[in-house]
Amino acid sequence: MKHVQIDIIANDYQQEELIALLDDFHPTGFEQTDEKLKAYFEAIDFDQDDILKILEGYQFNVSEVAEQNWNAVWEQNFQPVVVEDFCAVRAHFHDPIVKVQHEIIITPKMSFGTGHHATTYMMMQQMRDLDFRDKSVFDFGTGTGILSILAEKLGAAKVTAIDVDDWSIENAKENFERNGCSKISVSLSSNLPKETFDIILANINRNVILGYMEQLAAIIKKNGLVLFSGLLAADENDITKATEQFGLQLQKRGERGGWVSLLFVNIR
Repeated sequence: MKHVQIDIIANDYQQEELIALLDDFHPTGFEQTDEKLKAYFEAIDFDQDDILKILEGYQFNVSEVAEQNWNAVWEQNFQPVVVEDFCAVRAHFHDPIVKVQHEIIITPKMSFGTGHHATTYMMMQQMRDLDFRDKSVFDFGTGTGILSILAEKLGAAKVTAIDVDDWSIENAKENFERNGCSKISVSLSSNLPKETFDIILANINRNVILGYMEQLAAIIKKNGLVLFSGLLAADENDITKATEQFGLQLQKRGERGGWVSLLFVNIR
């Protein structure tokens, strides 16, 4: 199947914002360099008019490319990620990373969540300071399963993960097995569980978080924690306003490359 490639001249901050905006159009992948963002879409699904509106004001070029093995391309460019001395994320073909508390092995496929993106990095960074021991955890939009894996490594008693993409579910299962996880259940679903949780992890995007806010607030235990990311700094006010009516109180924020992570506690 043919793909459309868009080469966009953009700095780091612009690239992160463009990725967030273009993600709504179901890209098959992105490549980032210091000065250029490459975005790929299946030609049959390419919504040219709406995408070009997003790119107004940017220098860019649109071209067609032949079918490639996108997982092989990504694997070739996949580099380990190290979050301070806390956690390292690598592929199975990398050498072990020493001098970190936790190491996660992710098979590099096209599910979101390898630690490279600022939002995933910040989620792991904030998770370092939370007490997961014997806690129940809900991972909303698990992607590769990276946050579920880290939650289990941090002592969670039970992790429930969902995603709406078949390929994410299969990739997550593979990663759970590779990391020796035994306390994670994962399913293909857009419906939230009926049970309540001590901790909710939601690294998705502004629109999904706002759309599910009431349901998320309903399944977090009193004094439970909700950690959001996938948010641009400009989204912060909308998120904090939406949480107020559900008794979620902001405890801590992180910021990296124009993105934010927000930790809330349920005070109701």
